Amino acid sequence: MTNKLENKVALITGGTTGIGLATAKRFAAEGARVIVTGRNRETLEAARKELGDRAEVIESDAGDERQIAQLFEGLAKTHRRLDVLFLNAGTAKFAPLAEASVKDFDAMWTLNVRGPWLALKHALPLLAEGATVLVNTSVANQKGLPGAAAYAATKAALRAVVRGAATELAGRKIRVNAISPGPVETPIFGKLGLSKNAADDFLKDAATRIPLGRIGAADEVAGAAVFLASADASFITGSELAVDGGLAQV
Repeated sequence: MTNKLENKVALITGGTTGIGLATAKRFAAEGARVIVTGRNRETLEAARKELGDRAEVIESDAGDERQIAQLFEGLAKTHRRLDVLFLNAGTAKFAPLAEASVKDFDAMWTLNVRGPWLALKHALPLLAEGATVLVNTSVANQKGLPGAAAYAATKAALRAVVRGAATELAGRKIRVNAISPGPVETPIFGKLGLSKNAADDFLKDAATRIPLGRIGAADEVAGAAVFLASADASFITGSELAVDGGLAQV
């Protein structure tokens, strides 16, 4: 690797699986001191074993206001600053509008929008001058995907948060950007509310619609995160970088 993040302190929410875990590995390989959070005891333990001394793994619910506040209070004491904040934690439930539940809508809004907004709010005193904030949005905020109206709404809201935060924090030279993944093979597909066959069919169908003809990999999104977090992206803020194989682009 090239040590693009050498001596940087980086926090990744939802960093125990999928895109978050892949990014934790890449950030560590680039020289960052990495902290990841998660709320599932099994994935937390698995991440501790997989990451070893490359990252600190902390149990924290990214949708719980009290735990979010405690997380940043603790980091202020142990690390004193953050150079990179990747707000990656999120959830998805797909269902046609006629069958979608208010419970699922509220759960997505809590974790996908309210949580990142609160995390950014509590992180502000810790963010170093010239720090980078990354937010995981989704191709769903640009495409009309069947069964994804509620999920897409949360990701579109996050995109708006990125624009507003980029404007507010520019005076501190803090860059705020979004990463918009297309369909990527991660454990989240097991949590969509779809059967295994339906999830497999969804991925196969998605691959036919992607110009590059395949589903993405978590490490490809992690590579984009390294770029946006590094000095290579020093003149980029308020943007959304699509990592979607061209799905929402052509």
